[in-house]
Amino acid sequence: MASDQAAFEGTFKEMFRRHAAGVAIITVNYNGVPYGFTATSVASLSLHPPRFTFNMARSSSSWPAVANTAHIGVHMLGLENQDLADRFARTTDRFEGDHWETGPHDVPVLKDVAGWLIGKIQMRLSFENNAVVVVEVVGGQIGDDGSPLLYHSGAYGQPVPLEYEI
Repeated sequence: MASDQAAFEGTFKEMFRRHAAGVAIITVNYNGVPYGFTATSVASLSLHPPRFTFNMARSSSSWPAVANTAHIGVHMLGLENQDLADRFARTTDRFEGDHWETGPHDVPVLKDVAGWLIGKIQMRLSFENNAVVVVEVVGGQIGDDGSPLLYHSGAYGQPVPLEYEI
């Protein structure tokens, strides 16, 4: 039975490694301290009103900030933002430097990204060690129109147009 579970977990992990996802960074200000992390679980929820969701582990060092604040930022990344994605995924010096500024509702806003949205958290749905967070957008800005940064099979990548026209 245990080997069946391990095999299924391996299949599950490999299936989602094959699912390409856009790369984003979530930021939040909690008690005057900026927090942030790289995420591939950001998804549009609705247009009217504009809402998005993301998932995170409640064991994350950023969870107390997300759990106890009202406003949050999401930053969509382009190909040129790979170093920024790595910084927010792998280091503790995420906010050292001049790559960000304080934005609306005191949310940290990253500079030179494909775009960012600020939202008010509407719901936090906890399930075991994870949470789904629902956010209603209250502001934002679109950056340069370039290729999005994707995460696929354990590495960053970019979309490649197909030779097909609609």
